[in-house]
Amino acid sequence: MPALDFVLPAHLEKGEPPGHRDEVRLLVGSRSDQQIIDTTFPHLPDFLRSGDVLVINTSATLPAALDATIERGEQVVVHFSSRLPDGNWTVEVRRPQGLGTEPLPDFGGGRLSLEGGGAITTIARHPVASRLFVVTVDLAGDVLDYLDRFGRPIRYGYAAAAWPLDAYQTVYARHPGSAEMPSAGRPFTAELIANLIASGIAVLPVVLHAGVASLEEGEHPAEEYYSVPAATAAAANALRIGGERVIAVGTTVVRALETVADETGFLSADDGYTDLVIGDGSNLRAIDGLLTGWHEPRASHLELVEAVAGRELMESMYRRAVDLGYAWHEFGDSCLLLR
Repeated sequence: MPALDFVLPAHLEKGEPPGHRDEVRLLVGSRSDQQIIDTTFPHLPDFLRSGDVLVINTSATLPAALDATIERGEQVVVHFSSRLPDGNWTVEVRRPQGLGTEPLPDFGGGRLSLEGGGAITTIARHPVASRLFVVTVDLAGDVLDYLDRFGRPIRYGYAAAAWPLDAYQTVYARHPGSAEMPSAGRPFTAELIANLIASGIAVLPVVLHAGVASLEEGEHPAEEYYSVPAATAAAANALRIGGERVIAVGTTVVRALETVADETGFLSADDGYTDLVIGDGSNLRAIDGLLTGWHEPRASHLELVEAVAGRELMESMYRRAVDLGYAWHEFGDSCLLLR
């Protein structure tokens, strides 16, 4: 079934962070009874129960956007997406537009000179995400150090200001590697996490370094690095065997957990690269719910959301979110889906 299509009004594209992280709205949907509840993010614990497991992604956001010049002399912006196992990178080349960027469809590849004196050279287009290029990197030092010195956060045209990198981090970000923030976790505060733990809800970490989120309509995410620690796998397995629920905080967590789950949902500790694609027909084995943001029309992430919620609930949730004026994008509002 095609990914969900709908009209996203421009005024719902939120371009600035809330005054406080948790000052966002939360729409809760239950697949079992199709009930939908409009609330706010600080009330998240009201919809969880003692023994539940929240799995978070502790990947930290990189300053992954760099100014560059292509061979014909045009100024562009390079978005570093993911480091590959062979040391090469995937990148997206875009045209500057205000505070953000826009696609550069006529770029065919070549050598790009980077701000700071480095360079990258394209090898080929990515076989799955055609807007991305696989590149070799010619730098004096490590790519992450170079980005720390010369890069800035990836921003798009809806950005209301040049927000600093801290605005694009979760409070629990620990492991640099994501091109864009795993934004489902942005509304969490240290106080809310402490309240969840005090209520008997386990909070367990995984890592999945998210690539760029600007893929073409219908494109699925490229391969991404993940790590599921032994302690996380063991605790989640023990609690789920006891009948407790595993709630993924973000689609990145779903991808990591489903990568290491067997047919029964048992998790194994592992790390590496995953090319798993989760669609509306996928049999999810490792999770019982998803906390996420709101995805754009026809985005491939909506196929994963449908796998969790089912088509009927997903359509109802998105229709209600638009009607109620929920906000989209990384600084927007939240959605909790329970199976």
